[in-house]
Amino acid sequence: MKRIHLIILVVIVFSIGVVLYVAQGSSTYANFIQAKEKSRSVNVVGYLVKDKELYYDPEKDPNFFSFIMTDKEGNECKVVYKGAKPQDFERSEQLVVKGKMDGDVFRCSEISMKCPSKYVNDEITLKETGDGMVTVQGGS
Repeated sequence: MKRIHLIILVVIVFSIGVVLYVAQGSSTYANFIQAKEKSRSVNVVGYLVKDKELYYDPEKDPNFFSFIMTDKEGNECKVVYKGAKPQDFERSEQLVVKGKMDGDVFRCSEISMKCPSKYVNDEITLKETGDGMVTVQGGS
């Protein structure tokens, strides 16, 4: 085998290894029921249950925050985050939590929030007219 063939073979094997490693590390989207079935990290999209207790006591443990969340299918679950409570957390419209299920508790490593826009006070509706045009209703 020529030296160039050996180098190309090593590059191909290395590339396949990198692709497999990246694919294994990427998390998928799931609901809480699907997260119980998976042993790896997943992203769950949902909403904060605002009428249930948020627990965060920075004097006792500044790196423990827990709350109740429902996923998009309506499954409710307690979420525990090992970190500080994000600012304006209660105002979030939608949450994405990344982590794993541990029994009946979802232990997350990351929280992303979709917060209400401070620039748009009204709801915007797109409406298609009969002639193929789209009109915008509402907004500021």
